[in-house]
Amino acid sequence: MVTDTIADFIIRIKNAGAVRKERIEMPYSNMRNGIAQKLRVRKYIDNVDTVGHGTKKRLVITLAYDKDGRHRVQGVKRISKPGCRVYMGVRDIYPVKNNHGIMLFSTPKGILTDDEARKEHVGGETLFSIW
Repeated sequence: MVTDTIADFIIRIKNAGAVRKERIEMPYSNMRNGIAQKLRVRKYIDNVDTVGHGTKKRLVITLAYDKDGRHRVQGVKRISKPGCRVYMGVRDIYPVKNNHGIMLFSTPKGILTDDEARKEHVGGETLFSIW
């Protein structure tokens, strides 16, 4: 049984890209869907679909590759974990890999990237960084 669903989600994306899979499928949750939508907007994944309904609902993610065939996700780092939550105020948010990556936050305004959190002037739980 998976206790950290967000870590499972981002590692599935990273590992599937390492073996050049076209798409991956996993159980649906609102949190996973919100994160996937942010990753799609920032071009780390190509597409997000949901299939099924009720308890059989699944999230289908199409992975993104550049023109040379390299996976767009080069690395991920889980920051806040179930055993040790990490929160950042808006003044504490820093750029990831000299602005070549993003950090995702769970805020009162929903799932936001580091740029969006600074613009909205909110902090929250630091989920992970991706580059």
